[in-house]
Amino acid sequence: MKKASLAGAFFVSAIWLSGAQALCPTPAGLSTVTVQRVVDGDTVRLTDGRSVRMIGLNTPELGKQGRTDEPFAVAARKRLQTLVDDSGGRVGLLPGKQAKDHYGRTLAHLYSVSGVNLEAQMLADGLGFQVAVAPNVDLVACQQTAENSARAASLGVWRQSPVLKVQQIQRSGFAVVSGRVTSVQRNRGGIWIELEGALVLRVAPNLVGQFDNARLPSLKGKQVEARGWVVDRSRRGGLQSGQSRWLLPLTDPAMLKTSS
Repeated sequence: MKKASLAGAFFVSAIWLSGAQALCPTPAGLSTVTVQRVVDGDTVRLTDGRSVRMIGLNTPELGKQGRTDEPFAVAARKRLQTLVDDSGGRVGLLPGKQAKDHYGRTLAHLYSVSGVNLEAQMLADGLGFQVAVAPNVDLVACQQTAENSARAASLGVWRQSPVLKVQQIQRSGFAVVSGRVTSVQRNRGGIWIELEGALVLRVAPNLVGQFDNARLPSLKGKQVEARGWVVDRSRRGGLQSGQSRWLLPLTDPAMLKTSS
């Protein structure tokens, strides 16, 4: 079954690819840039010196500082390299509304010369997770569709469920987490959604208007799935008595859904 799954992975994603340009249409007037090297599954270095972080895609991390590679990290880098090579080393670049991240990298969508959105293709291959970080959320729906196709077919990172229960969180970093909501509160710090097992989801005050504020209180008692970058508050010295150890900031409504 494993061999069959591996053999069929790119066949399934190729079927999805046939409709990719309709779902993620290529915008007019794209600037074309040359890729110097593929850094990892979601980052490339351009010949003009810029590092580009692809919008809407988060791939498993390559090992650094003695850590081992996360599952599918090498496969993700190799697949992105293939996509870039197939595009002749040149890609279309569409900068995000927020042009740079806090590391100084350019935030952009990348397209092959044939017009395929590379983030969506990586998601359809099951080699990354769809993420939405406001204000760069224009392609959320299309990229969710791509990820859902890989998830339904159990491709790549979805071959074995990567979704953690709250009790399984062991360190900071990106995670997809499932848990039951115990309370929803709002104060000057934003909206706080507590999950059973020491995790709180936070909607920052500047993002509250992007969420359905009438719906959020109704989540109490329900199972939800959230994704984002988990922070260990005990290591920052910010954990007070009675607070959950783990904090997951929600960067867009697409990062939270009720579990089926």
